[in-house]
Amino acid sequence: MGTLNGLDVGTFGVYTFDFEHLSAGQMREAIQELEELGWPAFWFPELLGREALTHAGFLLSCTERIRVMNAVAVIWSRPARWTHAAGLLLADAFPDRHALGLGFGAGQPGTTPMAAMAAYLDELDAQEPIAPAPAGPMRRFLAAYGPKMLALARDRAGGALTYHVNVEHTAQAREILGAGAFLGVEHAVLFETDPAKARALAREHLQVYLATKYNIAKFRRLGYGEAELSDGGSDRIVDDLVFWGDADTIVAKLRAHVEAGADHVAVQVIGVAPGQPAMPHWRRLAEALL
Repeated sequence: MGTLNGLDVGTFGVYTFDFEHLSAGQMREAIQELEELGWPAFWFPELLGREALTHAGFLLSCTERIRVMNAVAVIWSRPARWTHAAGLLLADAFPDRHALGLGFGAGQPGTTPMAAMAAYLDELDAQEPIAPAPAGPMRRFLAAYGPKMLALARDRAGGALTYHVNVEHTAQAREILGAGAFLGVEHAVLFETDPAKARALAREHLQVYLATKYNIAKFRRLGYGEAELSDGGSDRIVDDLVFWGDADTIVAKLRAHVEAGADHVAVQVIGVAPGQPAMPHWRRLAEALL
């Protein structure tokens, strides 16, 4: 079972962008069903639509047990002092149910991910403690891929969340993090058994990631050559980054991350038709994984 500084998040959780497009009522209904299905953790990113910590507070207020994970709050979205204050409030209001993930996002000109993240952590750590102390600790982790950021996550946070990586990367990340730090791995899945259809949908999902500097650098470190990163990605990279097939096939591939050293796998369902809910897939996965 995965634990982040003592926070039990289970072995598998839900990761989704979908809540960016739902009303408050729809979010409440969906997160409550996920909790009833037995999902122990819910991970969501910060996009342009909703501020990450407000969003987390709302989801926590709608539920009783599920862990809500900011995956991740972008460091450029708010000063460190506001992140610190909001994180402490959530730790006090919902003890042992929230974790603050921090990420570089698209970045800012003139700085590197390592320098920016280290400086942000310095600011967080320089904040004055509050009194009375919150009912639970504020837990944090970093979005990390490369060796240096993984080491920073090991040394200055509870661990790391990786995104769009293969199983080999999970083994490498575990080696860098050591036995004590948390390793969460996001992975996309697609319920489609036809190879041509599955790969077409997967390439559509991966298109943006195969066109951004930091992701391309990550994929090169993972051993994918230039030819594999062009024209929508080779079959090998597509199959490594999106697990497609029937439920049994997908589940077996997800478990490979755990065998390679992941504490937790945050599962992202893709390929859902526009306007259609992903909940039927979360029900199937809950039956198979939990």
